[in-house]
Amino acid sequence: MDLTLAGLYVPLVTPFSADGQLAPDALEGLAHGVIDDGAAGVVALGTTGEAATLTVSERHCVLDICARVCRERSATLIAGAGSNDTRASAQALAELTAWPVVSAALTIVPYYTRPSEEGVVAHFTTLAAESPVPLIIYNIPYRTGQVVGWRALRRLADLPGIAGIKHAVGGIDSDTVRLMADRPERFAVLAGDDMFASPLLALGAPGAILASAHLCTDSFAEMVHAWLGGQADRARALGHRLAGLSEALFAEPNPAVIKAALHAQGRIPSPAVRLPLLAASPGATRAALRPSASARDTPFTMAQRAPAVGRLRSVTKSGRHAAMCLLTASVRA
Repeated sequence: MDLTLAGLYVPLVTPFSADGQLAPDALEGLAHGVIDDGAAGVVALGTTGEAATLTVSERHCVLDICARVCRERSATLIAGAGSNDTRASAQALAELTAWPVVSAALTIVPYYTRPSEEGVVAHFTTLAAESPVPLIIYNIPYRTGQVVGWRALRRLADLPGIAGIKHAVGGIDSDTVRLMADRPERFAVLAGDDMFASPLLALGAPGAILASAHLCTDSFAEMVHAWLGGQADRARALGHRLAGLSEALFAEPNPAVIKAALHAQGRIPSPAVRLPLLAASPGATRAALRPSASARDTPFTMAQRAPAVGRLRSVTKSGRHAAMCLLTASVRA
């Protein structure tokens, strides 16, 4: 189950219609759009996708759509699967065989029950041995209440069924530095904290899973590739600018602001999120759109223009004006 993870991966929102139903055409458009703009792949059913509020049939629909797009585009599909129940997590992973395009599963550190570090290691050891696809550990203490130190992560990195980690610990702490200094080459540490993505890439992370990259995807992809290509000055400059966008997009609980911004751009039919989340405030939406308009500073080449035009043709009639404004702003940037 060897898997090389590098580049930008976008954890997709799940678009809803104004009456709260799944909007499959919009989801397909988003998946194609981020791949057009340089993403190496997408994540389906992550936290940003509000997977916890989707019905079983809706989750299957999301996977069907993302699998079809990734198969057509030869892109990587990562699927969110797992919980704080090891047995249920193993079952969720086993069900991914219904979607052969899935390359890896994003599986969260057990939350709420707060097992010991040894319990976390045992959880992932069991899942890695049984999973039909490689695992990417989702390490986000902010959501799980569980800190996993670098020594435990280093042990997990040696397991053949674990391909990497989405690392989102709220900064660059000592455990992060120690892990990056001693990670096996085949174990991908993917930046998962949007605000701190550039610093982690500077430490040697081969890629990132960034919800902020729904907007200005090309700039985020360029930042990742600039760090990987040793263009530190260019990467640093992009990281500084994009950090402001990420801060604005996470000003309220994710993915409310991202959805509001995408709706304002005509890319999804509504800004709706499902309870217990609430829709983004108008002020947060305006604040997010301002930095997204200024995040690009590179010339908009014909190669970049073509995908944007393709997406413009696919939006609904009601969203065409907003999409045209986005395209015009991109050309002027």
